[in-house]
Amino acid sequence: MDDMQAITASPGKHLLIDYWGAVRLNDALFIEQAMRQAAKVCGATVLQVNLHQFGDGGGITGAAMLAESHITIHTWPELGFAALDLFMCGACDPQLAVEPLAVLFQPTDVRVTAFDRGVR
Repeated sequence: MDDMQAITASPGKHLLIDYWGAVRLNDALFIEQAMRQAAKVCGATVLQVNLHQFGDGGGITGAAMLAESHITIHTWPELGFAALDLFMCGACDPQLAVEPLAVLFQPTDVRVTAFDRGVR
């Protein structure tokens, strides 16, 4: 296939989710469970979850590596803000995780930006 040839079907769907007024942004166990649940509802397979907390009660950054790509999160509990990134390929649909994640994190405001990756 010529590398300049147009791809007509997206090989991956990518969502960026911003939460304001969210809860439990310094709870690593809760965040890991939320990431695992998000992957499950999308039909994705979790390979590994790695989270890092910045000090006692501080923000968390981390990634769930999926067989189908990844879910990442960065939290600022002092601002009530979280940035999530869901990228999945194959039959997985990251859009399926939007509502369950909102139920878990209970944000007062949400912005979801969606991209079809790999399409020219």
